[in-house]
Amino acid sequence: MSFEVRHSDLAARIGKIETMHGAFETPVFIPVIHPVKQIVDTKFLEKLGFKIVITNAYTTLKYYGTEACERGIHDIINYNGVVMTDSGGYQVLRYGSVEVNPQTMAAFQKDISSDIAVPLDKPTGYGLSYELAKEYVQQTLNNARETLDTIHEAREEKIESQVDDNCVDTIWVGPIQGAEHSGLVKYSAESLDTLGFKIMALGSPVELMEAYEFALLAQMIAATKRAIPTKPIHLFGAGHPLTISLIVALGCDMFDSASYVLYAKEDRYIHANGTSKLRDLSYFPCQCPTCLSYTVKELLDLDKEKRTAEVANHNLYMLQAEVSIVKQTIVDGRLWEYVMQKAHAHPKVMEALELLKNFEFLEYGTPLFKRRALFMFDPLDQYRPEAKRFRRMVSNFRSPKYKRKRLVLYPELDIHPFYSSTTFVNLTKKFPDAQICTYSPFLGIIPVEISDIFPAAHNLIPRKTLTNSQAKDYPTFIDSLNRFLIENSFEEVLIVEDHFILEVIEKITTQKPNFKVLRLQE
Repeated sequence: MSFEVRHSDLAARIGKIETMHGAFETPVFIPVIHPVKQIVDTKFLEKLGFKIVITNAYTTLKYYGTEACERGIHDIINYNGVVMTDSGGYQVLRYGSVEVNPQTMAAFQKDISSDIAVPLDKPTGYGLSYELAKEYVQQTLNNARETLDTIHEAREEKIESQVDDNCVDTIWVGPIQGAEHSGLVKYSAESLDTLGFKIMALGSPVELMEAYEFALLAQMIAATKRAIPTKPIHLFGAGHPLTISLIVALGCDMFDSASYVLYAKEDRYIHANGTSKLRDLSYFPCQCPTCLSYTVKELLDLDKEKRTAEVANHNLYMLQAEVSIVKQTIVDGRLWEYVMQKAHAHPKVMEALELLKNFEFLEYGTPLFKRRALFMFDPLDQYRPEAKRFRRMVSNFRSPKYKRKRLVLYPELDIHPFYSSTTFVNLTKKFPDAQICTYSPFLGIIPVEISDIFPAAHNLIPRKTLTNSQAKDYPTFIDSLNRFLIENSFEEVLIVEDHFILEVIEKITTQKPNFKVLRLQE
């Protein structure tokens, strides 16, 4: 399997995965297709641009039996693109077990020419004790080993008989379990990685999603990403528009759901920030063919089957559009801003976003330089990777040797870089031997010598934020100033009269130099 990455931001990646039946681009939403009772025509999915779908191999086996092996999964669902198959884990989660073993499901998925296949796993779900969850994780790992053994044996038989069988090119996915037990998630991911799976799939998020436990979901994804930072990661059961940008930012390259049709069956209409009941709408905030063809009343007046199909079509348009928007923000380097925007639409998403400050792996995929300025509004923005990098760089900054026992701190201006401003010229005339720095609540201390590099010279902050910030909300700034003072032995610090910096100097923990407050007219 090849996975070519073309763009990245945070832990998100725009990449391409090659399979037997073509390639698809990540990040990708994968619609769940029912192999027997599919409501939305798969040809419509192809027309809409979906290059990959997922269907249930267990249901296919139960309904079609050996006929499926003769026809192949692509013929059964009438789809020409990439087909991923799940082995029955959802049924195990809902009903406790299925009437097949891992070897049977492995052979069946290979025989129906599945492009991407998942071994039969034992989902941990949500709310299990650690010991029971550990037992399920171990059972899944055992099933994964048996699956690989079955595939390897089949491959050896084909090689010995010199039969060319392209089904051996099925890409096998390692099903990660562990749910809210991060240690188990890490163990599961690392064990599957050692076994050699090319794609990893994080299981058991559906119950978390239904309970809006997005913070726990974020922790599960983070545990997975730390364990396997480079391989593609699939997330089962993720199809809510509010969470797509978040899970992509955290490193999910693929995610599937039947939400588009499940919501439609309940007359739930997907929009940019969630879902609404059709009966609660007066207007459609969308220009897809469905919304252009009907008024709300006309859609409600359709018979149930027709209405479900039309709403499902609309929901697919919205999910596809959301993925496209996320991709463009990755290319533009604005994924952080977009995730912040989406998070403000629901408190539970914002709760998850608070965890991003501790996710160091977000820095690995964030470019060192970006073509566009950073937009920073919220105290959480001080933790974005670009700001962390800059503060780390400044912590190693040393004022030139021949001077400087005096430091001048001036609030950041709209003019970038600072040395191009008349304010800087006036400061150098008044304090010719001083180290001059500006400061930002988000970026920390900004020595004038490096005020022209990214992101010091490439950010935009509301003026109100600069004047009304509270020191307690910006612990990274306090740390930045502490480190700067430790590394540079200033005897005197001149600060412009500003309530933010006055609050900050009260919290300085290092040996304090002599602080002197200047009025702007000085």
